Amino acid sequence: MKKVSIISVNFNQPKVTREMLLSIAETNVYADIEIIVVDNGSQLNPIAELSAEFPDVKFIRSDINLGFAGGNNVGINSASGDYYFLVNNDTEFTPGLVQKLVDVLDDHPEVGMVSPRINYFDDKTLIQYVGFTQMDYYTCRNSSPGQFQRNGDDYNTVIGPTGYAHGAAMMVKKEVTEKAGLMYDNYFLYYEEMDWGERIKRAGYQIWMRGDALIYHKESVSVGKNSWLKEYFMNRNRILFIRRNAPFLPALVFYIYFVLLVVPRNIINYIKSDDKSFIGYLFKAIWWNITHKKDSKELGVTLK
Repeated sequence: MKKVSIISVNFNQPKVTREMLLSIAETNVYADIEIIVVDNGSQLNPIAELSAEFPDVKFIRSDINLGFAGGNNVGINSASGDYYFLVNNDTEFTPGLVQKLVDVLDDHPEVGMVSPRINYFDDKTLIQYVGFTQMDYYTCRNSSPGQFQRNGDDYNTVIGPTGYAHGAAMMVKKEVTEKAGLMYDNYFLYYEEMDWGERIKRAGYQIWMRGDALIYHKESVSVGKNSWLKEYFMNRNRILFIRRNAPFLPALVFYIYFVLLVVPRNIINYIKSDDKSFIGYLFKAIWWNITHKKDSKELGVTLK
């Protein structure tokens, strides 16, 4: 039996993290697991309170916010499992989830990473993720077929390749992290799992989705559904992803597309929605990429 390290990151959301840990305890029957929670520089350190309630969980405190990638990388570097199951703290488990994902990785040596089906927690019949298409390098856009559908049963028999795993819940083999490296932590937030997926596929592995493995996602609990933080990093990292992964010609087309179409469209949308302050963060996102040229060449951190 392969050992599974369940890794999650908490940032100012101890109640949400507690609910996730309770859902694991209530639904998981997989025998060989360890649970690691990394507190990502929360204003109030929740570890003493949480560890008293969950003594079998390993809690790690970072004094600064390392972002999604950095926080998960800390957890991976402290993990002892054969498989790492990275889950957002705003998720809740369902019965059989871990075993079903383990079975995919056990039975298919060509698969390096697998995600479950993800449904929205607030409306458990509504699908958030049943796979991604490959990224279009010319626009840095891809799609999530099946999102917002309610016929989840149609995906119960779907097990197979997908463009990318979903950052809210993805299980990866330890051997994959040794070959492809960990997530590139300069993304901080958004696009890091897409970038990781690119490197995992270049290392010779496939990424799969299993439709009868289900997890619920509360989504955007830590960041907020509409915030300057989200706008800044979504724009900044969209550009960074292309810099790091796209060939020269598609990258050039993307830069023209972004400047001539995306920037004006976003500005108009910010004005219409009375979020004019986001305009400054859009240009900060562009400027960051201009002034951080070396970031496109680093391939990601490695295991310590």
